[in-house]
Amino acid sequence: MQTPQIENVRAQVSAALAEDVGSGDVTARLIDPGTWGEASVITRESAVICGRAWFDEVFAQTDERVTVKWRSDEGARVEESTVVCELFGPARALLTGERTALNFFQLLSGTATAARAYADAVGGTGAVILDTRKTIPGWRYAQKYAVVCGGGRNHRMGLYDAVLIKENHIAAAGSIAAAMAAARKLAPDVPVEIEVENLDQLVEAVAAAPERIMLDNFTLADLRSAVQRVAGKVPLEASGGIDLTNVRAVAETGVNFISIGGITKHVRAVDLSMRFK
Repeated sequence: MQTPQIENVRAQVSAALAEDVGSGDVTARLIDPGTWGEASVITRESAVICGRAWFDEVFAQTDERVTVKWRSDEGARVEESTVVCELFGPARALLTGERTALNFFQLLSGTATAARAYADAVGGTGAVILDTRKTIPGWRYAQKYAVVCGGGRNHRMGLYDAVLIKENHIAAAGSIAAAMAAARKLAPDVPVEIEVENLDQLVEAVAAAPERIMLDNFTLADLRSAVQRVAGKVPLEASGGIDLTNVRAVAETGVNFISIGGITKHVRAVDLSMRFK
């Protein structure tokens, strides 16, 4: 399991607390400052656990006297009614941090759970599930971390760490060859992927020798044909119109990668509850 980058976690949590707490939690002031409390977080459905670092950081920034005892590992699959952690500390801090901590935890667990469903669906085929840049604004790093927790892998992090030549880039440059030549000249050390929309474009893309080719909205028959034509010369990635109902069939065509925007774009928060004792 990868370790979250603490500087990213701290910055994201700080922004979230500023958004929620603002000038102060006026409701928590109803509680005597000397009151301490205990609480536990319980799952209301089966899920893949993700986001412990964000959860911990919320309470570290709210009141460093809060302690969190975890009973479920990051990336673990848990069933309904599982107690995943217990908390102890000043009651005001527990109440102030509750919503922000759960927001991170339930959304990241939701992303990890979705990624695990796709990874399980293609198990044994050799295909790798990838995320995309279709993430919640401000949550790019966190959601991509969650995808890995769920058994997927990351596509490029942003526009800066890989070149993806798409339809509009090809149109603006004049051709696949021209776009590829410009990419190699301007960013020779950056990996290049070319998106194609049909088998004729695939021939052009293979000749350009990118690091990967994306097959956009190909039929299953065309995916199989593409795999046969390329014969392992360039890794192939299937994308577009793929969900849990057809991802297994796509994987069985022999493509190397399958990118799924819905893992991060259509994320549904896991139902979690914090109960105070």
